[in-house]
Amino acid sequence: MASAALPRAIESKKNGNVKYAFTCAIFASMASIILGYDFGVMSGASLYIKKDLKITDVQLEILMGVMNLYSLIGAFAAGRTSDWLGRRFTVVFAAAIFFVGALLMGFAVSYAMLMAGRFVAGVGVGYAIVIAPVYTAEISPAESRGLLTSFPDFFINLGILLGYISNYAFARLPLYLGWRVMLGIGAAPSALLALMVLVMPESPRWLVKNGRLADARAVLEKTSGTPEEAAARLADIKAAAGIPKDLDGDVVTVPKARNSNETRVWKELILSPTPAMRRILLSALGIHFFQQASGIDSVVLYSPRVFKSAGITADNKLLGATCAVGGTKTLFIPVAAFLLDRVGRRPLLLCSAGGMMASLLGLGAGLTVVGHHPGAKIPWAVALSIASTLAYVAFFSIGLGPITGVYTSEVFPLQVRALGFAVGVACNRLTSGVISMTFLSLSKAITIGGSFLLYAGIAALGCVFFFTYLPETRGRTLEEMGKLFGMADSIVAEEDQSARGEEKVIHPNGRKLDENQETAATASLS
Repeated sequence: MASAALPRAIESKKNGNVKYAFTCAIFASMASIILGYDFGVMSGASLYIKKDLKITDVQLEILMGVMNLYSLIGAFAAGRTSDWLGRRFTVVFAAAIFFVGALLMGFAVSYAMLMAGRFVAGVGVGYAIVIAPVYTAEISPAESRGLLTSFPDFFINLGILLGYISNYAFARLPLYLGWRVMLGIGAAPSALLALMVLVMPESPRWLVKNGRLADARAVLEKTSGTPEEAAARLADIKAAAGIPKDLDGDVVTVPKARNSNETRVWKELILSPTPAMRRILLSALGIHFFQQASGIDSVVLYSPRVFKSAGITADNKLLGATCAVGGTKTLFIPVAAFLLDRVGRRPLLLCSAGGMMASLLGLGAGLTVVGHHPGAKIPWAVALSIASTLAYVAFFSIGLGPITGVYTSEVFPLQVRALGFAVGVACNRLTSGVISMTFLSLSKAITIGGSFLLYAGIAALGCVFFFTYLPETRGRTLEEMGKLFGMADSIVAEEDQSARGEEKVIHPNGRKLDENQETAATASLS
């Protein structure tokens, strides 16, 4: 009886640990709601902002897309802030910034004040984009990391859907009030997030980087299936952080680099990367570029205009169709979440990009036909445009949407992970800004149908890039990723030894090792 009870107790503890990791991932991923809500709500609010503030299409383009450029500030600052304050409190900081931005937009009395609110909110969005996937990846066990790190994208889409619903719910308010309520109510999820984060643990990898081994061990024991798995994960993280295997204790002094850590990180990632690091960086930049350059923000931000071009004119029908886009986009995210750790990243990426390309061809063709027959009702072209839009966001949600964050949070080594993710996000936001700030002008130049045919060509290039350049990462621990890109263990050990330079390795009791002991500790990294 006792022997039968023991496996059940172990299994119960394992299930409890998995649920704990899920809970932490969900709380951290809620930071992504603020990004999604802003994008979703602006698609409908822009219709009323233009009428109320009497702004031009160019001003509207800038208002819609400039947050992507502002978010670059938050994205780059997030890397340094998360290394300084920790991943958990960076989530709180992001929520606080967006809370202020949402209130500024909600109480805006002029275009200039609205732009100021967009600036503040944009910085908060940049923080949220970076920190949610990084924290989730660092706290997740390898076998469920794909599922858990897809949560941020799910919450982005949930935020978009909530933004669309907000448009629909407040559209009947007076013109001067409706769009302000739509934007200002975005402060609510930020305040809720700041409260929820109090129950989250710190990232074990950040704790190890700061020498807090006992705290890291406690978190790993809560988020791993077995004590043996927790011990193995801790050993891997210590090795990646440059801490010798035999250096143990509650709090240890982490060996310091001769150069500042920040300088070293920039050198390793940007200034003089190894061929393996260069491939990792280009992989991250490529997946972020193609995610945005294939036109997703044009569909999300300008879906009312797309449906209007397809022949739907009434405001309530436009917003209703837009809600269908948000619902479809959110509905298909769980498909990716449950397939990521079963079929892998590459198959889903290729299926996603191929489906997006076909959908964009259908959308471009339908809008082109409608555009060539102004005033005429062409039901099949309208139906093709609507169906293609829904198919496009569905294919985006099963692959390129969630996998971009998953892949980027996985492939970078520990020492450059925060900065690497920030660089990827910077590429993402810059590309998104260009796409969203040029869509109306591009549509006037080559027609709205031609714009989506152009995006289809970019999606086709993305298929080629994903097939030829990106390795599969399914089932690998974060510490094993370097091998996929040709980063040999000996090189990693040599870099860690070089980073320590002339510094002596310190035991938890503060005593320096003698020369022979230090050599043995250094050799243990190899």
